[in-house]
Amino acid sequence: MDFAFDARTEELRGRLLAFMDEHVHPAERTADEQRTLPASPWQTPQVVEDLKAEARRQGLWNLFLPDAEYGAGLTNLQYAPLAEITGRSPQLAPTALNCAAPDTGNMEVLFQFGTDEQKKRWLEPLLAGEIRSAFAMTEPEVASSDATNIETRIVRDGGDYVINGRKWYISGAMNPDCEIFIVMGKTAPDSADIRRQQSMVLVPRDTPGLEVRRAMQVYGYEDHYHGGHAEVSFTDVRVPAGNLIGEEGGGFAIAQARLGPGRIHHCMRLIGMAERAIELMCRRAVSRTAFGKPLAQQGVVQNWIADARVTVEQLRLLVLKTAWLMDTVGNRGAHTEIQAIKIATPRAVVGILDRAVQLHGAGGVGQDFPLAELWAAARTLQLADGPDEVHQRSLARREIKRYVS
Repeated sequence: MDFAFDARTEELRGRLLAFMDEHVHPAERTADEQRTLPASPWQTPQVVEDLKAEARRQGLWNLFLPDAEYGAGLTNLQYAPLAEITGRSPQLAPTALNCAAPDTGNMEVLFQFGTDEQKKRWLEPLLAGEIRSAFAMTEPEVASSDATNIETRIVRDGGDYVINGRKWYISGAMNPDCEIFIVMGKTAPDSADIRRQQSMVLVPRDTPGLEVRRAMQVYGYEDHYHGGHAEVSFTDVRVPAGNLIGEEGGGFAIAQARLGPGRIHHCMRLIGMAERAIELMCRRAVSRTAFGKPLAQQGVVQNWIADARVTVEQLRLLVLKTAWLMDTVGNRGAHTEIQAIKIATPRAVVGILDRAVQLHGAGGVGQDFPLAELWAAARTLQLADGPDEVHQRSLARREIKRYVS
């Protein structure tokens, strides 16, 4: 396993680092100020649209898609260090590069499983950054950590499907630019194979019966930049049968195909979040004095910074190994490593951010530094795309199986 960056990756890293320094980081405060100006706080700030235009002009666009026709044609190993860089400003940078969830996963679903018509109608404007999208899977009435529990019904009625159900924490749904939902529900609830009961359908936002009810908070934040996390209801929502993605009963498999890349993307960006936390810790430590000497000379602070550096280096190697395996043996062959990074990375980064908050004192929990919001985002990722315990259960069972005769 050779994790040295190739020439193309190095060139893109250099351009992206410059883009972050020259455009993204200076825009962070402006974006916060502009977000309070529109009639709708969910409207994308103008500075974000400006960033998107500049990123596209510089060729820093759709870097996540490995297909050269639709994206940059990068491997997971090539994309990993780029996603890490965007993690230093997770509210702005992924969106600026058209590499933000849930759009990335939805674009991958449409690319892999969509019909030509579906690609023309929805994938192309998503790739162009003209619209946003949402992925409606999690439900409030069931333990959605087990996807087979999903209760939303998708019933065939002649040439249509009729959808009834309630979803929540549907990322991106509050953004007025969100024009399409990928909805997962059951088309065959009585099937003996519980993994063949679910299907996915495309539901345009303006379809009668689809109601975006409210924004769900995450540790008190509403995540305006990603379009919020909404509660959404579907009441006799009717769409053409041609809006089915893939085949009936294929929803569970599509969800797993979607979540594999999503999990590694989250972990890549988490490492960037940790790097920013370390930078802020070091800057704070050399600029503040307590009890007669700089914080940088306090033993406990030195331990925090040293432990954070060791942890980040360990996480990065595991993520790069996972990316390499996904490229060489496929997502199924990298299953153990995907679960390992999903368990280890959010947990460890939460710890690093917690120490950074502690070092900043009152400033660490307020809005003048990004730490509190980064902490909330990292902590949420211990639940998103499957909680830690689900991945631990699956990984442990796979390990134990090797010793069962």
